[in-house]
Amino acid sequence: MAFADLRSFITALRQAGELVEIAQPASVDLLIACCADRASKLPRGGPALLFTRPQDASGRDLAAPVLINALGSERRLSMVCGVENFEGLRTRLSDLLEQLQAPRRSLIEKLQVLPTLKALAGYFPKYAKTGPCQQVVTTGEAVNLDEIPILKTWPQDGGRFVTLPLVFTQSPLDGKRNCGMYRIQQFDRRTTGFHVHTHHTAAEHMRLQKAKGENRLPAAVCIGGAPALTFAAVLPLPPGLDEMILAGFLQGKPVTMVPCKTVPLHVPASCDYVLEGWIHIDELRREGPFGDHTGFYSLADDYPTFHVSAITRRREPVYFATVVGPPPQEDAWIARAIERLFLPLMQQPIPEVIDYHLPFCGVAHNLMLVKIRKHYPGQARKVAHAVWGLGQAMFTKCIVVIDQHGPDIHDEAAVARHVLAHLDAQNSFEFVLGPTETLDHATPALHFGSKVCIDATTPMAGEPGAPGTGSGITGLTCEGERSVAPAVAAMPDLAGLGHRASWQAAANVLVIELQKSRGHQPRDIANALFARAGQAPLPLVIVLQAGLVKPGELEPLVWATLANIDPQRDLMFDETPVVENGRTTLRRHPRHLVIDATRKDARDGFARDWPDMQVHPPEVLAKARELLAQAGIEMPQQGVASPQP
Repeated sequence: MAFADLRSFITALRQAGELVEIAQPASVDLLIACCADRASKLPRGGPALLFTRPQDASGRDLAAPVLINALGSERRLSMVCGVENFEGLRTRLSDLLEQLQAPRRSLIEKLQVLPTLKALAGYFPKYAKTGPCQQVVTTGEAVNLDEIPILKTWPQDGGRFVTLPLVFTQSPLDGKRNCGMYRIQQFDRRTTGFHVHTHHTAAEHMRLQKAKGENRLPAAVCIGGAPALTFAAVLPLPPGLDEMILAGFLQGKPVTMVPCKTVPLHVPASCDYVLEGWIHIDELRREGPFGDHTGFYSLADDYPTFHVSAITRRREPVYFATVVGPPPQEDAWIARAIERLFLPLMQQPIPEVIDYHLPFCGVAHNLMLVKIRKHYPGQARKVAHAVWGLGQAMFTKCIVVIDQHGPDIHDEAAVARHVLAHLDAQNSFEFVLGPTETLDHATPALHFGSKVCIDATTPMAGEPGAPGTGSGITGLTCEGERSVAPAVAAMPDLAGLGHRASWQAAANVLVIELQKSRGHQPRDIANALFARAGQAPLPLVIVLQAGLVKPGELEPLVWATLANIDPQRDLMFDETPVVENGRTTLRRHPRHLVIDATRKDARDGFARDWPDMQVHPPEVLAKARELLAQAGIEMPQQGVASPQP
């Protein structure tokens, strides 16, 4: 069913047993976010939480209840999109694409597609003069953001942030609307920051406005409304494609839009709050830090200022919020839904893709697992480069490719075993340089760094590590999986390496915990291990900051490793110069690989600041535990947890 607004969604959540309501006073300063973070670590994403008595930092009651973790499960997101489960998202879009793209030869076949086209036309937005989001209008000096229960989510945050904003801007070039989700930091009663990454559409709108000689851009920040709006705002659509059309498709009915009161934009009529105003492009203010979805704080930086000219709202609004941090969180489930929704779109330009998967530990852009039908040499690498050319998939730090003979791509443990069995330090890796996610703190420069493809497919004739050069189509045929019998690596001698602790993460994976005392210390450890091993195989060695994850926790280990590396810099190989065909190259030992996932600083030649991991203060955790216990929820321990089916 389509939910007209947040109130109807809350009613449905309550009836479905998906909502826990907390009537006790709860501070918007850390406590509500801590409760939501802990609840999101429960099996299947935990329940949605509705705080009916939010209070500001001084203990003053705020009028609107706070809804959080409402999209943090497969069931709740499926309810929003009108399907039974995430697979229904893929099927629904796949069926639509098939109907639109199937060849129509006869007149009857052409007439058969008309109902589909008519249905698509029904998803386009409708327009009205006013709507529920404008039942109460405040302008000018009366504007007061302090009346809204905006949350501070982590202790080092620079202030209170709107974390689920639907940010509307319009292209100065062609007038096309964009709805994105860019965090909004409250500075005072009437001004906020406007944090938008350089790759995003709103940043392009600001550049176009500047090119016209104008330093202000109208914007509207919406909160709440029909839940399909929030999901549509985070989808990585191509520029120029209206998110409101997709929201209409997802909810099965068009979005009604109304004109703003003080800026020349339209916004969804169902929203709970609308902050209208102007982005002052050249008026830069320090924004952040902010505890981000990577699990680390994004660093403070200068961003344009947003001046609020009006606040419009419902008479009885609900404040829609989220918290992001070490996975899994609510945003991990949203990313999982996006993964399923976009599989048919990925298969359009890359038809050999059978399926793909974004593990929660990869925080959406650090790890992608791809399964393909392999028919020719180099196909895995071709697929990786094609993925890096797909919109925001260009940020993917590590793409692991397996072929049709490999395990189910969603069985993460089986894929890990398969990849480790096939891993060859000489031949499995392909590094590229290119644009990187703004929030990637490990890159040597902002927005630019390295990415890696790990080719774990069966080698074919002509590929590195495979016998022969191939002969016609027959020579390129992959008949079945090769017999892999990797050498069993003995645990190396770690004496004298200056490490804090070590533990075995898997049969062939060793973690060395290090409290760094000098620059390039992990490189020194790697070289010592290579020298001691000689030609004998080593396990895959990960050098990690001491105390970052708990020994034995594999998902947090993968998360921390991916977050803290620039692949080309931090994957360290045992390399020996060799002369081939008159040219000197470096040959890698196939079973010697050490990954430096430690914190980098100036001693390592790293010029950027390195952020801290997000951690709740003990006193806030204690309050959250008490509050959740009163609501019948046993709070899980702090740390990155594995999602359970």
